[in-house]
Amino acid sequence: MKVEVKSKKGLRTILSVIVDKKSIQLKMNEKLNELQKEVALKGFRPGKVPPAVIKSQFGKSIYGEVVDKILRDTSSKAIEEKKLKVAGQPKIDLKQFGEGKDLNYELQIDCLPSVSLKSFDKFKATDFKVKIDAKIIEEKIKEISEQNKQFEDKNENEKAIIGNQVVFDYSALIENNKFEGSEGKAVQLELGKDLFLKGFDEQLVGVKKGETKFIEAVMPENHPKKELANKKTKFECKILNVKQSKENKIDDNFAKMMGAKDVQDLRSLIEKQISSQYSQALNSITKKEILDQIEKNHEVDLPQNLIDQEISIMTKNLKQDDKEKHKLNNEKLAKSRIKLGLLLNEYGEKNNLKVSDEEVKSEIQKQIKGMPGQEQMVLEYYQKNPSASQSLKGSIYEEKIIELIKSKIKLSTKEIDSKEAEKIISEFNKPNLNDTRASKTKSSGKNNPKSKKISKK
Repeated sequence: MKVEVKSKKGLRTILSVIVDKKSIQLKMNEKLNELQKEVALKGFRPGKVPPAVIKSQFGKSIYGEVVDKILRDTSSKAIEEKKLKVAGQPKIDLKQFGEGKDLNYELQIDCLPSVSLKSFDKFKATDFKVKIDAKIIEEKIKEISEQNKQFEDKNENEKAIIGNQVVFDYSALIENNKFEGSEGKAVQLELGKDLFLKGFDEQLVGVKKGETKFIEAVMPENHPKKELANKKTKFECKILNVKQSKENKIDDNFAKMMGAKDVQDLRSLIEKQISSQYSQALNSITKKEILDQIEKNHEVDLPQNLIDQEISIMTKNLKQDDKEKHKLNNEKLAKSRIKLGLLLNEYGEKNNLKVSDEEVKSEIQKQIKGMPGQEQMVLEYYQKNPSASQSLKGSIYEEKIIELIKSKIKLSTKEIDSKEAEKIISEFNKPNLNDTRASKTKSSGKNNPKSKKISKK
């Protein structure tokens, strides 16, 4: 194989690659000998078909397969030989090929730019520390108490009212026919929450233990079984019990029921969870502050194919009109993302930062613990989607880089209360079409403390 640099302009390099015909013939012979063991032709014993016969029957397709493999192997070796850092998929332009001829092709390669990092010593950023007011913690405890109501039996002659829990068996019919899910046993329904079917709760108001109540309701339009959607349904409900809620006493027993050691531990856990939620959002703001300075203080020549690829990914779900309308802004955003990615990666490599498989597994376990009741679903998602694990690894790697940068710059700490935190987060999350921050560095609803609930544990 002979490799020469035919041209080099900016980040684009064109290599001329020649593979001599003798090397190609050797690969052809190897393939024919390999196929001899597999091919079965009339008039020949299995495994005894002469290579010449195989070639006469399948020569063109065999040559195509051999050349395809040679192109893959030699293009990789050519890139390695010239020590090129490839950005995107190289393009192959065949100049000469055919049996009995040398294989001559050109390899068009867009290379990654050389990145020269400047010192981060003069960069500044603010690290926010949020003090959680005791009132907020007490409100959250009250909310948790409401979410975990305890019920006690009412007097048998007392009727159900809104807020009571009705326990019942039911049997349902649609057009006088039973259906999947048409029967239920010991269903518990807190009246007024409308968690069953629309209008169902209000028809149970006034029932007593031991009664049978007939209810009509309509199946939801988004019912999993389309044939049942929007169908009128008749329910026969046997009322097993009617219960009233009793106020949870916020004591050590309640705290233990919520997974804490005692009340003080419960308050501490809630404070940590609320603080952590604010921190996630505020860390995104600190990160943005750092990234803006990195981008502003560096010049990087970007490969056009990476820009085009990034724009394509960003706009794949947009209509053509929207793509055209925001074309310039999308290009600006794509360039920003690629530039920051190259700079951060260079910094990570220079400092020998790596992410181990154990770190990825540990992060997955954190996510599993943060989603009680959905542990298996989260685990299966990562098991079935290797790309998701790879993406997670990339996120961990980026966070490691950011944390290292924080340790090198002038990072001031600012203590704020929750109201100040929400104001800062709200301002940061205001839509801005001219904002070129990378999407993964932008704070989203999932990092907004208001959008999260405290789990039991």
